[in-house]
Amino acid sequence: MPEDKSRPPQDRPWENGWTLDTSRTPGTRRLYLAGALAVTTVVACAAAIAVTDNELDTSSSPKQDDGSGLISFSTQPATTTAPRGESGLSSVSPSAKGPRQQGSEPTATVTAGPQPPKSTASKGSSSKPKPSATYRSVNSVNYPGRYWHVDDGYVGLDPVRGSESREDSTFKLVKGLANSSCYSFTTHDGTYLRHRNFVLRANRNDGSSLFKQDATFCPRDSSYSGAKMLESVNYPGYFLRHKNFVVRLERFEYSSQYLQDSSFKLVGGLA
Repeated sequence: MPEDKSRPPQDRPWENGWTLDTSRTPGTRRLYLAGALAVTTVVACAAAIAVTDNELDTSSSPKQDDGSGLISFSTQPATTTAPRGESGLSSVSPSAKGPRQQGSEPTATVTAGPQPPKSTASKGSSSKPKPSATYRSVNSVNYPGRYWHVDDGYVGLDPVRGSESREDSTFKLVKGLANSSCYSFTTHDGTYLRHRNFVLRANRNDGSSLFKQDATFCPRDSSYSGAKMLESVNYPGYFLRHKNFVVRLERFEYSSQYLQDSSFKLVGGLA
């Protein structure tokens, strides 16, 4: 068997006659390991710095609220143009808002819409005043002291004799039953003046078309100042005149007597 010679310790080569191997520099392997560890450390530090910078850049981007309560990140730049509408956000109903303060975010509010003002007028009342009734007495031109007067259902030309006579000589002037631009006359007891058999009398309105025409008279200009001539609707060319102090309907005549007898002044009611 070969002789087993133990290797002398290299820290004391001179004791056994061994010579020092100078072909390798002492500690070379350790230097390699230290260098590799340093390079690894530098690479790790660079990677950590790069990751940190990336996180800082991402966290500095503007945050937008999508209205759901979650924070999201967006790479789009913020716009300075206000969207359409009052607040820029949809709301359930419009509400009056003051001017925005710089730096404040608009918020959507749910408010009740404006209510119309309540009317203070009571039911059945009208804002327009009701026109007052017009009462007239009919005065003769050629007999100034005499007026139309209802006596026993007929209309005559009589002087005024007491309060009862005044009441019977006062008529309510209304729109014509057959023509609203003309006149109809009613008495204090609700009857109408109408011509019948060419004589003026007071009758109850029976609602017939003939009655409405008989009770409608259209005013025409008279040759006497302040006076009118009253023409029948259903008998054109026929006018009311007094004859023997009875008011009747007669065809127009070119005479001074007829013009005087058919001219009347509508004065204030005597009653």
